[in-house]
Amino acid sequence: MLSPHIQKDLTKACAEEVTAVIMDEIRGRHFSVLIDESRDVSIKEQMAIILRFVNDEGKVVERFLGLKHIEKYTSAALKEALVDKLSSHKLSISMLRGQGYVGASNMRGEFNGARILIQDINPYAFYVHCFAHQLQLVVVAVSTPTPTIADLFNYVPLRVNTVGASCMRKDALLAKHHDVLLEKSENGEITTGRGMDQESSLARPGDTRLGSHLKTLLRILVMWEAILEVLEIVKKDSIKSTCNGEAFGLIGKMESFDFVFIMHLMIELLSITDSLSNALQRKDQDIVEAMNLIMDVRDCLQDMRDNGWEPLFKRVKLFCDKNEIKVPNIDKEVMLEGHLHIFLAAIDAIMSEMNHRFNEVSSELLVCMASLNPRNNFSSFDVDKLVRLAEIYAEDFNVADLLLLPGQLKDFINHARRTQYFSGCKELSKVAEIMVTKTMHTSSPLVYRLIELTLILPVAMTLVERVFSARSLIKTNLRSKIGDEWLSDLMICYIEKEIFRSIGTEEIMQHFEEMKKYRMLLPK
Repeated sequence: MLSPHIQKDLTKACAEEVTAVIMDEIRGRHFSVLIDESRDVSIKEQMAIILRFVNDEGKVVERFLGLKHIEKYTSAALKEALVDKLSSHKLSISMLRGQGYVGASNMRGEFNGARILIQDINPYAFYVHCFAHQLQLVVVAVSTPTPTIADLFNYVPLRVNTVGASCMRKDALLAKHHDVLLEKSENGEITTGRGMDQESSLARPGDTRLGSHLKTLLRILVMWEAILEVLEIVKKDSIKSTCNGEAFGLIGKMESFDFVFIMHLMIELLSITDSLSNALQRKDQDIVEAMNLIMDVRDCLQDMRDNGWEPLFKRVKLFCDKNEIKVPNIDKEVMLEGHLHIFLAAIDAIMSEMNHRFNEVSSELLVCMASLNPRNNFSSFDVDKLVRLAEIYAEDFNVADLLLLPGQLKDFINHARRTQYFSGCKELSKVAEIMVTKTMHTSSPLVYRLIELTLILPVAMTLVERVFSARSLIKTNLRSKIGDEWLSDLMICYIEKEIFRSIGTEEIMQHFEEMKKYRMLLPK
């Protein structure tokens, strides 16, 4: 059992048993693929493949199919790798109904991208650009709409580096923050409890890390007094004049009204988008609910533009008074107009960027799918649009189905609005689960088929990102020589650990014994 060959074969037996369970779940069903690539520690391009489908219970499921080493990072190579991987598991590409990628041109390119090459084989494999990735691009873009806002995010990394440059400074920061929290708790300014006010440090914002911009600004806000005290220590104790001057400049920047105003403005803006980001990272999130959330964010931004100026300015002034930061009063009207211009420019920039990034929401396919929105007792339900949706998926609805569909749609909506099953239901995934529970998927099979096709359309690539995070735990610098096949087998067992735990030991032992005939039987 210590032989590396035996260990690899055991891992392979476990992975194949897990994959067999997944194949039993998906066999004969429509599915979508979510694909992304990343370089590992041995400088190999690894492509992760996720399958998304609706199971027997009407639940949206995403399963990890494995890693594939890509020698040539081209559109044709990606397409061939996907086809080979599906064929090896006896999955027909004709059952593919959705593709989800990030923004790389060799994947999503409109002319020669992998998605076009796949659609040449199967025109019903519709592509959706990862919503979470698009939202992060919106956040990155909104961090530079005006020079003053760009200046804030230029200074934030400098502040993080200066305060966290050494263990001594970090310890001083945590100690000062602890003292501030203790003082506020004694004064009744904050409440304490389990899981509250835990030890934390400053985080660097990253353009590829979801929510990192908001997290950094929030921690600066929460640890404001402690950061200033540490910067004062750096200014006094630094031997080098460059460090002394840098700390002095950062203190002056933090204690300016402009910095405080822009920090509060960006926290409020990014808080609105952060709720959408968290919602998009759910495994069972569906495209219809994602579109609803995007519309909700747009409404919140418009409301902030119309009614948010005065509350924001009051909060900023209160913060400045509390922390003894001087509020300029020279030519007050001119000052207000200048900051109002920044306020409006920031909101307009994020709304414009969202309209640009999420322009596919207005495509005919998604507009038709939006008719299945269960919010407000299916107020958006439209028979004509849903019939058109069935016509778009011509491979799945023949002429007879199109004739029967309007009647089934009308029967379904009357039943849904009349009964209590769907009362208060806001997500399409819950509708599918209820239909299976109440056996409505058999009485209205065409309606359920439309819902299933809508649910499997991918929304976000968060599971793929988790796969790459898990890979960094398995293939490290000390284990950089792990082979591609062994790495994929280990990843399958790790990612799909729930399925792996459900498989009996005897099944794995039997599979292992059958792999090579010359092996002796394992003891029972």
